[in-house]
Amino acid sequence: MLILLDIDGVMVPNNNWKRPEFEDDGFPRFSSRATNSLQKIISETGAGILLTTSHKSNYPIKTWRNIFSTRGLGNVNIQKLRTNTLQMDRKEELIRWWNNRKEDHFVIIDDDKTLNSLPAPMKAKLVQPSATVGLNEELADTAIQILRS
Repeated sequence: MLILLDIDGVMVPNNNWKRPEFEDDGFPRFSSRATNSLQKIISETGAGILLTTSHKSNYPIKTWRNIFSTRGLGNVNIQKLRTNTLQMDRKEELIRWWNNRKEDHFVIIDDDKTLNSLPAPMKAKLVQPSATVGLNEELADTAIQILRS
């Protein structure tokens, strides 16, 4: 099982009026609500994370593990999409992954509104937080249902 995870607007709510707080590692702090919600999904399903965020290529996997661990999400299996050398948008990246996937049990957690035009089988696996709120418990429950189906 995989959680295709965006960061901005999901783990780090996007409040234009407020600069995000940063941890000592220089990466923005995850909201506690989002962290607890993601931990709930992982605990109840055993899902790993596939980073789809635009930040994915900024750090190696070891650094990503440290970023998540610092924010209370240790011992998480983390992977990332390939570097986007073709400058595809998020929707195109996800469709490309889907066409080559090895995993049928996945959920996409992303606030990007362009994902509303994903092919129907993918859109059925989409959980879209409000960018200003981020991931919450209600959306976590929806993600768990998708992963279990």
